[in-house]
Amino acid sequence: MSGFYGEAGVQIRRVERVTNSIPQSTQGVLFTVTGRVKIVDIIGEVTSQIQNQPNNIKLIANPTVGADVDLCVTVDIDNDTVGTLYSLSGTFANAMIKTTSGAFEGQANRFAVANGTLDLSCSASSTGAIKWTVLYNPLDAGSEIVAA
Repeated sequence: MSGFYGEAGVQIRRVERVTNSIPQSTQGVLFTVTGRVKIVDIIGEVTSQIQNQPNNIKLIANPTVGADVDLCVTVDIDNDTVGTLYSLSGTFANAMIKTTSGAFEGQANRFAVANGTLDLSCSASSTGAIKWTVLYNPLDAGSEIVAA
């Protein structure tokens, strides 16, 4: 984990989850959240080509207390190649953004999550791997995100 300062001198921290195979027809934990944090950006990058079959993915906030919250609408990752990038707009009703151009706009809307996990849900069992990075602001002393 490392940190830097963003707008108005607010500390932004970065945590990476090393490349890992995608969950198989299930919801898998990517990161663990302690306390309350504000998500600045979540970025995924394909590091091993995704299998050539339909597989809809989405990111989910899974709080310790309360119900899961979909952070986006699904996107199909069928046959996505190495270097494909995924990101969020920050509006929960929007689909996850997917690009192969090597660039995308940052998350327009930041959102807060509390104790629990950030999960990736996959609709199918596919081969392939994605590396994930989260940029966030801690909202309370001791709040943090760590890779699962």
